[in-house]
Amino acid sequence: MKQVVQNYKSGELALLDVPVPGCKPGGVLVRSAFSLISTGTELMKVSEAGMSMVGKARSRPDQVAKVMQSVATNGVPATYRKVMGKLDSYTPLGYSLCGVVEQVGAGIDDVKVGDLVACAGNEHALHAELNWVPKNLYAPVPDGLAPRHAAFGTVGSIAMQGVRQGESQLGEVALVIGLGLIGQLVVQLLAASGVRVVGADPDPVRCELAERLGAAACGDPASAAVEAAVAELTDGHGVDQVYLAAGGGSNQPVELAARLCRDRGRVVDIGKCRLDLPWNAYYEKELDVRFSRSYGPGRYDPEYELEGRDYPIGYVRWTERRNLACFLDLVARGRVDVEPLISHVADFDDAVETYQRLKDGELKAVAVLFRYPDQAVEAEAPAVAVPTVNVKRSPARAAKTPVRLAFVGAGNYATSMLLPHLAQRDGVDLSTVVTTTALSGANAQRKFGFAEATTDLDAVLGDKSIDAVFVVTRHSSHAELTRKALLAGKTVFVEKPLALSEDELAGVLAAVEESGNDRLQVGFNRRFAPLLQEARERFGARTGPANLRYLVNAGRLQHGSWYLQQGSEGSRFAGEGGHFIDTASWLLDADPVSVYAVAPTGNEDLQVVLRYPDGSTATISYVTTGPAGLPKETLDLVADGKALRLDDFVRATVYGRKKWVSSRLPKARDKGQNAELAAFIKAVRTGGPMPVPLQSLVATTAATLAVQAGLAGGAPVTLAGPR
Repeated sequence: MKQVVQNYKSGELALLDVPVPGCKPGGVLVRSAFSLISTGTELMKVSEAGMSMVGKARSRPDQVAKVMQSVATNGVPATYRKVMGKLDSYTPLGYSLCGVVEQVGAGIDDVKVGDLVACAGNEHALHAELNWVPKNLYAPVPDGLAPRHAAFGTVGSIAMQGVRQGESQLGEVALVIGLGLIGQLVVQLLAASGVRVVGADPDPVRCELAERLGAAACGDPASAAVEAAVAELTDGHGVDQVYLAAGGGSNQPVELAARLCRDRGRVVDIGKCRLDLPWNAYYEKELDVRFSRSYGPGRYDPEYELEGRDYPIGYVRWTERRNLACFLDLVARGRVDVEPLISHVADFDDAVETYQRLKDGELKAVAVLFRYPDQAVEAEAPAVAVPTVNVKRSPARAAKTPVRLAFVGAGNYATSMLLPHLAQRDGVDLSTVVTTTALSGANAQRKFGFAEATTDLDAVLGDKSIDAVFVVTRHSSHAELTRKALLAGKTVFVEKPLALSEDELAGVLAAVEESGNDRLQVGFNRRFAPLLQEARERFGARTGPANLRYLVNAGRLQHGSWYLQQGSEGSRFAGEGGHFIDTASWLLDADPVSVYAVAPTGNEDLQVVLRYPDGSTATISYVTTGPAGLPKETLDLVADGKALRLDDFVRATVYGRKKWVSSRLPKARDKGQNAELAAFIKAVRTGGPMPVPLQSLVATTAATLAVQAGLAGGAPVTLAGPR
């Protein structure tokens, strides 16, 4: 088998062929699926190994002290041989992974062959294809948790043990200094515990990431922003706890901790930073300085780690293994989100190159994963079902005018992009608006002329005079409201997304089958944009496969936006990615057959590659970190020696035998909402076909869901038929 090793004397990194470890009693043999590079601890070791002998000595004074003691005891020659022999040996790297149990040793009864487990330990969870792991250093992975996310178990336990040492309470305010991998996890754990968090880090990208993951405010510790945020959140008293998650030789973190901590506050050291405590500052506030020892109680105790002797839960509630299981549970339930922390996923065969890129600064990352080949756990994962819609339609209603509409939801999109078009359209009667608060309904009624405003959804669905229902609420409610409206016999227009999970999509289609009502439209408006429709017509038919590139400069969201509530509302791409997938599929006149997604920068930026039956591909670059001046959407389609270019719905160009360039539209870009609504109203009024076939809506929704599945599994996802 292969294993990542390093020679501490020369600094050499290698992917070495080594024997497979035996499966001893009291543990299991685990085949790795994903292992996590600790960009703090491991890179420190890699950097130290590249130093001169003097540099190594300066960086590890603790080891120098041991050498001097050995000289006093054994003499210089014996000590020299011992030290050189140890330095000139291969040592392992890694301590956090997820894999599949391949063999079960004697005395193990809580897992079986084929189970997925998360593993810990710098001697047992190594960057290697196979590891023997004792009982107290693994934990079963909860159902539904992706292997790449479970690989964070050990670093999550380190962060969790630090938070436990801080003894945080609801309503307190904490300062996290250092927003690397551990710091980002500490931020999320504190936020999940009801603690308001301020973060400090000189890297603005890491500060922004921490704010998206729950911090109230973040900033450079050298600026006044952090101190101002602490003063505002604590009424000038100072934070209740400080978590030192920074590394390096600067004493700035402990000085900042003393300055911003309240009287008798707690300072918890998690990282490895300089701790030259300013005596007066810590004495005057009587600060409680605590250390967090790795993953929790049991660490460094051979009877616990190697012999499997657990501590009674009545005396030690949170041991090393129980911390590991607790963290996995939080991730599985969406209370902690590790996906935004993943900056890069590398094949295990590229391990040496990956370490070198990290060391050289070429690859800037919060977390990097190694993906191991030929894993059974991955072989089962890469498929998302695209259900086939089979329905015996109920008899259509007779054509009628006016068409009576009800709106469920009257938020910003409904009031700015839909209702202005409908309010002035002949043959449309805005009957009822349904909102959760009375005032928002009253405002919509006043502005757009609804006959009635109510909070009673059931009354609206039971009103036989209403022909169609618009669902324009938060993403998490779309599928259920659509299902109810279809069962009530209404024609439904639901804003994207149609569903946030395969189960939600299946529930909508079950309602279609049960009711015989397939009158459904999802708000994929870009295919209706007049400029894009004309460009497609001028591009003409194609005979060969096409390449399509779609750049979406989504931009940053304001702090506090409900779009950031990923646990309940899904990711940003889950919410709006269907727009771009639908546009690509409409231009290519087919539904995708596979999806591959990567998140290269550790934030919400995505690259999504769609493959189509005829060999065509569409690449959607979805970025949230682009500059404000960059156009929001640009698209290029190339096939058969022709090209189509769309510039942000302002101008379109087709290159072929003759070049066609549209006239430049005014700043008010027409992205197709008006034409889409006209087609929908016509279908409702006449009983004719819906503007977009239901099977296409299902395929686009399944492809959007496959993006998240692909990110979780780290592999292409096949869009398959019903399973």
